[in-house]
Amino acid sequence: MIINWFPGHMAKARKLIEDNLKCIDVVIELVDARIPMSSANPMISRLIGQKPSIVVLNKADLADPAIVEAWVRYYKGKGRCVLALNSKDGKGVKQLVTAIRSLAAPKLDHWKARGLKTRSVRTMILGIPNVGKSTLINRLAHRSAAKTADKPGETKGKQWVHLGGQLDLLDTPGVLWPKLENQVSACRLAATGAISDTAFDMETVLTQLVSELEQFYPEELKSRFKLDELGKTPLDTIEIIGRKRGCLIAGGHIDIEKTYKLILKDYREGKIGTISLDRVEESNESRHH
Repeated sequence: MIINWFPGHMAKARKLIEDNLKCIDVVIELVDARIPMSSANPMISRLIGQKPSIVVLNKADLADPAIVEAWVRYYKGKGRCVLALNSKDGKGVKQLVTAIRSLAAPKLDHWKARGLKTRSVRTMILGIPNVGKSTLINRLAHRSAAKTADKPGETKGKQWVHLGGQLDLLDTPGVLWPKLENQVSACRLAATGAISDTAFDMETVLTQLVSELEQFYPEELKSRFKLDELGKTPLDTIEIIGRKRGCLIAGGHIDIEKTYKLILKDYREGKIGTISLDRVEESNESRHH
């Protein structure tokens, strides 16, 4: 295992979510569009049960558009309501509000039919750290109040955010830790920033990331780092990039740590290109579900 979380955190988070779910009408399950499967917590579907829910593939602007489409089809095929969006520039947020309303409609109609006074529709976002929850909440609420935390799992406290037009959002610590039994997924989570950089082995994560980039996005990798060709191994490629970028220490050796960080930063900021690491084919081998 390269990465581990404390089960105590998970138990506490689950209890908090279970308590809050009782008053929720529609659940938003937030995942990272680049790694929808790795960034999903399998516990969420068990917690949601029969409650109306929507899967939101966030950060779609950083992911490979064709693969995002494939994931949308995958979820629809499973009978899930699904939407790809980019909460940073707000693309897709209006559609999300519309989707929440339509999912809640049967409940509202039921109340009306029974002559009950309808209350606001209550929704809650569930997801692992750093999939963009605070940014999405701010977008939905048209504000910048929920301070987006750089460190995973920083958003605290429980508060209702009124989204206007009979729609309320529970801004809760709806954070579940990623499930890390699968080390391929664990590395992908680390690469996207869902896990604190101090909690994983940089060499393991970067070797896998560069290996996947070589396999699926070789041209983007060469273009970004101005490489004529890739190395024989991912580590060779990393060294070539380090040399190219002048990450050198005394004696002309590569500053490998500096090179790792440079590649990681470029990947996370989308500078290498729009890249997806999780592929639908893998889900059929059922790593997570």
